[in-house]
Amino acid sequence: MRQTKVAERYSKALFDLALETGKIEEVKHDLDLIKGVGHKDLSILLVSPVVSGDKKTAIFDAIFSKYVLPLTASFFKLIFNKGRSVAINEIIDAYTDKYREHKGIKVVELTTAVEATDAVRAVVAEQLKGNKLLVGKTIQLKEKVDASIIGGLIVQVDDKLFDASIRHDLQHIKRQFIKNMYVSQLG
Repeated sequence: MRQTKVAERYSKALFDLALETGKIEEVKHDLDLIKGVGHKDLSILLVSPVVSGDKKTAIFDAIFSKYVLPLTASFFKLIFNKGRSVAINEIIDAYTDKYREHKGIKVVELTTAVEATDAVRAVVAEQLKGNKLLVGKTIQLKEKVDASIIGGLIVQVDDKLFDASIRHDLQHIKRQFIKNMYVSQLG
């Protein structure tokens, strides 16, 4: 079950506290470290409603206390004690969104049929700088390889999608043939 409202509230509280104490970067680093651990059993344990908040706090402290700020450790202790551990990943993602917004970073998803070269990345980044959605923003390319687009590229910024893929062109041609728009003009 999605915990969007909970994640927004808790991430805002953490971000505001980090901003107030001047520790935005350090907290972001801590959250990246925690999310990056990627151990399946640990993730399941930390979000499990069966395990008590005290046990989760003890486990968290045993693993992360040497590597994260006291601010971050206290925040997670609060999450565990309030029973909000189910939303940990969503809280981390919401904090990351607030961090990017604060720093003026826009994530642009670039999908290509094969891995993009540095030249392609440079051209895409240069073209995006002129876009009104990205003026004054730092562009962070998130690359994805999808062989099903055959060739070309797809660029997505927020909810705007620019599809210059061969697959899209072929689908467009197919729709034109299905409509028979050229045949109806001959008669």
